[in-house]
Amino acid sequence: MSDQTTIPYLPPQASVEPIYIRYLDELKKAGFSGDIETSFGARLSLATDNSVYQQLPQAAVFPRSTADVQLVGKVASRAEFDAVRFGPRGGGTGTNGQSLTPGLVVDLSRHMNQVIEVNPEQSWVTVQGGLVKDKLNDALRPHGFFFAPDLSTSNRATVGGMINTDASGQGSLVYGKTSDHLLAVKAVLADGSLLETHAMSLAEARQKAAGEGSEAQVYRQVLASCEQQRELIDQTFPPLNRFLTGYDLKHAIDWEQELVDVGRLIAGSEGSLAFVCEAKFNITPLPKIRTLVNVKYSDFEAALRNAPAMVEANATSVETVDSKVLNLARQDVVWHSVSDLIEDVPGHDMQGLNMVEYADQDEQAHQQKVAALTAKLDDMIAKQEAGVIGYQLTCDLASINRIYGMRKKAVGLLGKAKGSRKPIAFAEDTCVPPENLADFIMEFRALLDSHDLQYGMFGHVDAGVLHVRPAMDMCDPEQEVLLRQISDQVVALTAKYRGLMWGEHGKGYRSEYGPEFFGEQLFSELRKIKGAFDPLNRMNPGKIATPFDSDEQLVSVDAKKRGGYDRQIPVNVRDSFTQSVDCNGNGLCFNYDVTSPMCPSYKVTADRRHSPKGRAGLMREWLRQVTELGADPTTLEQQASSLTAQAKATFAKWKRSFFEPASDDFNHEVMDAMKGCLACKACTTACPINVDVPTFRARFMNLYYQRYQRPMRDYVIATSEWYTPLMAKAPRLANAVVGNSLTSWLSEKTIGMVDLPLLSVPTLKQRLHHNAALAFELDEIKSLSAEVRKELVLIVQDPFTTYYDAQVVEALVQFISAMGKQPVLLPFKPNGKPQHIKGFLSAFAKTAADAAAFLNELHALDLPMIGLDPALVMTYRDEYKHALGDARGEFNVMLLQEWLLPQLSALPAQAPSNKSYTLFAHCTEKSYLPTTHGDWQKIFSHFGGEVKNQPVGCCGMAGTYGHEAPNQQNSKELYAMSWAEPMAQTPQHQVLSTGYSCRSQVKRMEGFKPKHPVEALLELVQV
Repeated sequence: MSDQTTIPYLPPQASVEPIYIRYLDELKKAGFSGDIETSFGARLSLATDNSVYQQLPQAAVFPRSTADVQLVGKVASRAEFDAVRFGPRGGGTGTNGQSLTPGLVVDLSRHMNQVIEVNPEQSWVTVQGGLVKDKLNDALRPHGFFFAPDLSTSNRATVGGMINTDASGQGSLVYGKTSDHLLAVKAVLADGSLLETHAMSLAEARQKAAGEGSEAQVYRQVLASCEQQRELIDQTFPPLNRFLTGYDLKHAIDWEQELVDVGRLIAGSEGSLAFVCEAKFNITPLPKIRTLVNVKYSDFEAALRNAPAMVEANATSVETVDSKVLNLARQDVVWHSVSDLIEDVPGHDMQGLNMVEYADQDEQAHQQKVAALTAKLDDMIAKQEAGVIGYQLTCDLASINRIYGMRKKAVGLLGKAKGSRKPIAFAEDTCVPPENLADFIMEFRALLDSHDLQYGMFGHVDAGVLHVRPAMDMCDPEQEVLLRQISDQVVALTAKYRGLMWGEHGKGYRSEYGPEFFGEQLFSELRKIKGAFDPLNRMNPGKIATPFDSDEQLVSVDAKKRGGYDRQIPVNVRDSFTQSVDCNGNGLCFNYDVTSPMCPSYKVTADRRHSPKGRAGLMREWLRQVTELGADPTTLEQQASSLTAQAKATFAKWKRSFFEPASDDFNHEVMDAMKGCLACKACTTACPINVDVPTFRARFMNLYYQRYQRPMRDYVIATSEWYTPLMAKAPRLANAVVGNSLTSWLSEKTIGMVDLPLLSVPTLKQRLHHNAALAFELDEIKSLSAEVRKELVLIVQDPFTTYYDAQVVEALVQFISAMGKQPVLLPFKPNGKPQHIKGFLSAFAKTAADAAAFLNELHALDLPMIGLDPALVMTYRDEYKHALGDARGEFNVMLLQEWLLPQLSALPAQAPSNKSYTLFAHCTEKSYLPTTHGDWQKIFSHFGGEVKNQPVGCCGMAGTYGHEAPNQQNSKELYAMSWAEPMAQTPQHQVLSTGYSCRSQVKRMEGFKPKHPVEALLELVQV
């Protein structure tokens, strides 16, 4: 039990089984060169995907080569390791638990993620199985090609995973599924033998079948099953664009051309047959012209019933979303990027949207198709037919991509619904013939309505696939029972309409429905196929089928779910930590794109523990374990503020440091993941669920250090806003001390700080000597008339810009003056951001309360307040709200562009100059203000300049993160990922950066400090 003053020691949970420990030892001895993870935290990060299920694996391996994968199988083929089981894993984005396993996770995404060869002349590409789909298209785009299957998780789904689920997505009527592009596979069987597949003649296949070994066994069974059951296969497999049934016997042999391709069986096998190490795909020429027609409807049923007409209009794809999804998107930052592309129709309520795309090579034919559709739509609107109330055309690629980006994010946004009931995936990829879709959905809706459930709908109406996600509370045991009931009812309903329950996202834990769908005779053939590939049932056991001679069972819809663990956390604690508990595993934080702000720590480590999803999962488990031992984190947080509690904790921490190392304490594993976070806050907006790692990270650190001793570095950082102004009284002396080599060495070795910045000389006070901006007197300002006061602009200081980048504040003062306003420099007040980052939450709350009281007093005077550093300004808006609640008040500190943009209409525009700049914006700024790039472009254009926005991810500094010795390598690698190359290509005098930490990182890495945009604007107005 807890001692009620600190969090308890958390003993090891679910130790790795001895057979797996022995197996992994032998694997290392055999020469395995990849990574092996056995910690509870690493296993926990792989225990969930985007489904409702949770299954803790024994361990995880991350091979570096096909030879490593073969070793995984070969070592396991020894008789002593017969019980070892495998779960191949790619991006972990499955919605039905396909990649979850109680055995050993084999994850190719960390190291086996390269494009091997692109052959544009013959239109094919060869890749490794762990390559992310969008990264593949990045490599193909310069050659004028793309890999066509377009799924909503394309920025983190791997091609190996796409093969194993036979992924399709948008435009599948034209572009088909992954298997339609699969030319060859290099796979490894469970015994470590290599299986290389491609389309071959029947004669060649029979020759292989006549041989010896695992490959021959596979070919013998494939030929026997497909030849002997040919008629039954044709009768059973539905005539659908999406026929995701498991082992695709219907297409393993092309009887017209007498070709055999065993790779078609691996496609859609969900990792139950082999490890996909490499694949060869055909690739598609990029369309030369694209148009997206957003058709708006008065109700969702009208959108569904009108979809066949859109398909008949020769569209490439028809996607649909309902009003629930649209409204969730409207409430998210993503809507800023598409609001002008999907406008409301005056006098109408838009309740449904069909996104109809045309993508062609021939421009004339393309324009004719678009013209024919728009003429039909105009006629429908005039006659008030089919529920069509309007439409919009979008023709430029960037805008089309923004709309699809909204559509893709909308998948995750459903999980953001308020309350304990969240739309979840379990019966969400039903597929019926498109002509039956509207009637099917109406009956599906009636089914859900009968259970009093809310739901969201979106999907590929052109293919008869609609994603329906009922809102349910998996922490409620009765709702879990209802999930089973609805699953059974949906299976029956899809059968009624001649469709499938698993039309796109695979079976996974729904495999139990397979025997009923196939019938005993044909399902026996699937089991024989499984036995030929994997006779000992090692590969993802229980998924799709079990070997014919095995008595092992299929997995079930009733398998253990995340909600079963979450319900063990008391409701008050769950409600307090929604930023972590609400994570639904959609995995957008695994985005491969190095120019995307989320998530830098995952990008640099390729370790899923160091992602928002990983940290949220660790936090959920930590809350479960802590409360199970009788401690309430919300109570402990309140106790932490009392002096008595602090005194007791100090003695106990000292005692533990010497007498209770407790290296196996799960608290430490959670702490390791939290320390790796850069607190950039990208997850708070980029994540569809708004998982807020910096907030629950600070809360955890606050509690963790009640039990364990803090490093001295934390105190140095947390108090920096108090000692920095004192150092600035003698800046040359302070710089002489900080900047000498001995101090640098001592700083690194004692407190773990490196590359400490030097104070500005001259100081800000010296730069503004005799400037009226320094003459702040609150009583005097209060006494001014409203007419005089409206000319004032208040500058809120931050510790970094004021004391280390004083020339930027000086430029701001001069620029405001040039705008005809009177700048007033407010007295420096600590913001508290450094305290929050290190989890000093009691101290932070006091700092925030003090600053808020001061700023609210000024706010009452209705004066604009401007701050320069995005991270500090956003702290006023976010962290202050969490710490102070309603007591935060209504004060508003703006960034420069937020204040300046509305002023432009009253300011004379300047003639264009030859001044051109490139903006490297701050991560926090881009995350919270999605219009920031466009805002700066409008501002610079008004003053006669030009600014190009450079897409970059995190620079790697993130406040003090890059100055901490343990983070130095990651910090520099992050800079190299997305900043180094564009920085090298941009003349130094053109580089602009809004964040102090970003400018500091550039100074450290490149030897020069970029300008803040206000310095460039000052240059323009002075000209």
